[in-house]
Amino acid sequence: VAFGLRRRGWSEQDATRRARAVLGMVQLLDFAARRPAQLSGGQQQRVALARALAPNPEVLLLDEPLSALDLKLRQAVRLELKQIQRETGIAFIFVTHDQEEALTMSDRIAVMSNGYLQQVGSPREIYEAPVNRFVADFIGETNLLDVEVKAVADGRAEVVLPGGLPLSCPAAPGAKAGCGHLSVRPERINVGVEGPGLLPATVTEHVYLGTDIQLRARLVDGEPILVRVQNAASETIPAPGSPLWLDIEADAARLLTD
Repeated sequence: VAFGLRRRGWSEQDATRRARAVLGMVQLLDFAARRPAQLSGGQQQRVALARALAPNPEVLLLDEPLSALDLKLRQAVRLELKQIQRETGIAFIFVTHDQEEALTMSDRIAVMSNGYLQQVGSPREIYEAPVNRFVADFIGETNLLDVEVKAVADGRAEVVLPGGLPLSCPAAPGAKAGCGHLSVRPERINVGVEGPGLLPATVTEHVYLGTDIQLRARLVDGEPILVRVQNAASETIPAPGSPLWLDIEADAARLLTD
């Protein structure tokens, strides 16, 4: 950890003091005398972070630093990194292919495709207001429904869902009348009882996820749709072949551009 500081001309005393400070920051001060082979994978990742933090840079580039860690350790280190960033004030540029990692760790996210920036914004903006189909599909799970677009004006669109059900929803910049794709997150679709204004579907599969239940279904035109509902012990999980009546939260849906 102190090696880079010595190469930069720091005195032995100052380099040692700074090395111990950053080792304490990454919770490895008690392991300072150990050799790399005596450390776990997660501890080695922390040493690499401490070495990068030691010279107190203005910007720190982290290129998939957690990819080699198992899920629980990765989740723990995420929180530690956020805390360290707050303590040091260093700007972290964090490169990752893990969408959940990007959403949980970032103040701002830049989504790239083929070397081009697609969208820059807060995690909430990226997730709830994607500018195009790529961003919506890349960040988190979403349904991309083929819809007829009747009109677009003042940031809103009038669309017709499969089965002829009308819906008024937000529209991304550049969306036009004609045919389009409607992005609807699975958790923004509610399951109701048969009635007007609801979208009919048929369950094809259900997946028990503990706190949630994932329902895969097909609309009347055969288009697949994914619904995520909260698990309630008193409710029966719909079996494959069961009818579903779906209520899309209009303001949470979004008409996209390609």
